[in-house]
Amino acid sequence: MSDAGTLRLAHEADAAACAGIVRGWLESVPWMEEAQPSKEKLTEILAKGIPLREFWVIGDPIAGYLSFNVEESLIGGLYTASPGSGAGKQLLDRVRAGRDYVQLWTHEPNTAAHRFYHREGFETVERKAEGRGDGVPELRMEWHS
Repeated sequence: MSDAGTLRLAHEADAAACAGIVRGWLESVPWMEEAQPSKEKLTEILAKGIPLREFWVIGDPIAGYLSFNVEESLIGGLYTASPGSGAGKQLLDRVRAGRDYVQLWTHEPNTAAHRFYHREGFETVERKAEGRGDGVPELRMEWHS
């Protein structure tokens, strides 16, 4: 596993780079609907969300990000430009530091993500057949220290 770079809290100006990573992911998975947000729309959404979350980025240029809702102990998004690079683990470790509970939702067809989260100690605790907005079934996973 390589060191993907320095972790830091994001700024609104980082939204476009993060949106590019999400767009790349959306385009790479055949099970997502074709009508997904543009990079511009994703940039707008992320720019609004960055100040409301504990929002970490890694690398220069940005190689990944993790958005965390502290009140709900909920990871809202964890995306990396190069899965397997170690960036996702570094981001996840940063958010788990000092916490005893973290939860997230992941798309059911995203089996690579499930393998990663299971390796990191997460357990599947719930399933939503209709998903949470995009129509793709989702699983809720929890980690306890």
